[in-house]
Amino acid sequence: MQTIELLNNGLKELGLPCSEEQASAFMTYLSELKKWNRAYNLTALNTDADIIIKHFLDSLLYLKALPEGVLKLADAGAGAGFPGIPVKLVRPDIELTLIESSRKKCAFLRHIIRMLKLSGTAVIEERLEALGKEHKGSFDCIVSRATFSIRDFIKLACPYLSKDGKLILNKGPKVSEELDALEGPLYENVVKETLEIQLPFANAKRNLIVLSCKMKS
Repeated sequence: MQTIELLNNGLKELGLPCSEEQASAFMTYLSELKKWNRAYNLTALNTDADIIIKHFLDSLLYLKALPEGVLKLADAGAGAGFPGIPVKLVRPDIELTLIESSRKKCAFLRHIIRMLKLSGTAVIEERLEALGKEHKGSFDCIVSRATFSIRDFIKLACPYLSKDGKLILNKGPKVSEELDALEGPLYENVVKETLEIQLPFANAKRNLIVLSCKMKS
């Protein structure tokens, strides 16, 4: 199966529309990621199929949990742009902020934003916990594929959510243990929802955890 055919078939399986222009942008993203990866080690994945399935399509699963309409979305620990940039390519109406502390990864993010001409997309070279006061209450949704525990992500990200904002994490098979750890009065008002989704072309299911931040102080 050709690379672009794999992408298009995966998008169809997820029920996501994609124009020729959007598909072409994904192919540019793939090419630039592989080129930069040789020098900067941005990802451990190096085959076209792995990148499409385990980065692009895996990132697009987040769209199943995102509300419709214009959103201010932050990707915490964005790395080489996952899940934020694939989400932005399919939902260009989203205003995206990529939060990443690695200088070389931020250099790649700024490069790919220019290459793909992504308007309404910004990069903050910082750790999530070190964001300034100017970003408090700024985002409608904060997503991450980074290695935050659910408990840590709630503590670190909640101050930057707008009222009724959501946190969305992609978790593996031990997700129930992490959810069970949200015990005690501090977390009793946190609203939790789990969406189990099959990743196309992979014998794997993903658990999208959607959280509110209605915590007791």
